[in-house]
Amino acid sequence: MALSEMSIRHARITGINYTLDDSDGLTLNVTASGGKIWLFRYYWTGKQKRMSLGCYPQISLKEARTLVAQGINPYERRKTAAPCWGGCGKKLGLVMPRGPGSHDTQQD
Repeated sequence: MALSEMSIRHARITGINYTLDDSDGLTLNVTASGGKIWLFRYYWTGKQKRMSLGCYPQISLKEARTLVAQGINPYERRKTAAPCWGGCGKKLGLVMPRGPGSHDTQQD
C-alpha cells in the first residue's frame, strides 16, 4: 500500500529501526530515535543498489516520488551534485568530514 502524508507523520518511535514501503522501490526508514529517512532501492546493471534521498520533512513524500520517477541512476546524479550537510545531517548527528581542502574553520 502506498504511503500518505498522514501515515508518515504518525509513524511511531518504537525503539528499533523499521521501514514503511511506498511504491517503485521508495521506502521510509524510521530510526529508533524517530528520524525519518527516504531510501530508494533500485537495480542498476543487474545489481541491487540503495541510496538515501534525504530526510522527511525536508524532502516531502511528493518530492521523494518525483526523484524516483526521473528514471536515471540517482547515485551518478548525486556524485555530480554538491554535498548538503545542513538540516538532515545535523538532525541525525552527522558531521561533515574534514580533511585536506576543508574550509570548515570551526574548532572542536
